[in-house]
Amino acid sequence: MIPNRDFYRIDTALVVPQVDPTTWTLKIHGMVDKPITLTYAQLLARPMIQRYITLCCVSNPVGGDLIGNALFQGVPLKDLLEEVRPHADADQMVGRSVDGFTAGSPTAVVMDGRDAMLAVAMNGEPLPIEHGFPVRVVVPGLYGYVSATNGWPSWSSRRSRRTTPTGSTGWSAMGPIKTESRIDTPKDGSRQSNGTVPVAGVAWAQHRGISKVEVRVDDQPWQLATLEPVPSTDTWRQWRWDWPATTGRHRLQVRATDNAGDTQTSDIAPEPPDGATGYHTINVTIS
Repeated sequence: MIPNRDFYRIDTALVVPQVDPTTWTLKIHGMVDKPITLTYAQLLARPMIQRYITLCCVSNPVGGDLIGNALFQGVPLKDLLEEVRPHADADQMVGRSVDGFTAGSPTAVVMDGRDAMLAVAMNGEPLPIEHGFPVRVVVPGLYGYVSATNGWPSWSSRRSRRTTPTGSTGWSAMGPIKTESRIDTPKDGSRQSNGTVPVAGVAWAQHRGISKVEVRVDDQPWQLATLEPVPSTDTWRQWRWDWPATTGRHRLQVRATDNAGDTQTSDIAPEPPDGATGYHTINVTIS
């Protein structure tokens, strides 16, 4: 679990919005049978869930730190959608935050049983202002640009065209988070002593889960890492491999396989249009 103060941020405004929860309202309207408006107090009075969920930004480079795991508490989005009854052809749930940022999640994804929610708490505390107080959207398995609006004053369910976080077209319409992995220790460029060197990190494939992580040294055969238990498929998975290191400079790589049987690709791709790919690679000197 990443502490709130250390959890990554992607700001869409020059100044973090200050929202008064006593005047905040959520309007759910558009292509629905029963539009509703909820106050913050009414939202807090509804049944809630609490789940560990890993969030990842589409701008996260291979091996990057724009990813974090936290305990979120909030109102299930599925319950709200079932209450307002969206039309059959309303394929996007579009939210607008108080700073004007909009994001649309596929309606079918929000309704497929994953723990998508309107989060009001993070790691046992009220949602921090820097992370969207009073309310933020959390949809496991989707990058933030198709899910993460904060402090929603309104929400419409409608058909829409996908745009990038900066407003121009070109990003993937669905935004599923890719199966990826990262080496956290040892650090790239570090020097280690001869002998057994612990190699460890995290792997993620939100809402699919990780079934296997492998590490290789200098293009030798892949070695199976040990996986730590996880609370659900919506969180990253910690892994470890004890490397019998020998003297010299070595290259280490990691790859993950998800529960669907898909292994992350070695193809190197930049963040646009739907997330970076490739093996996280580090160089370590053993002396």
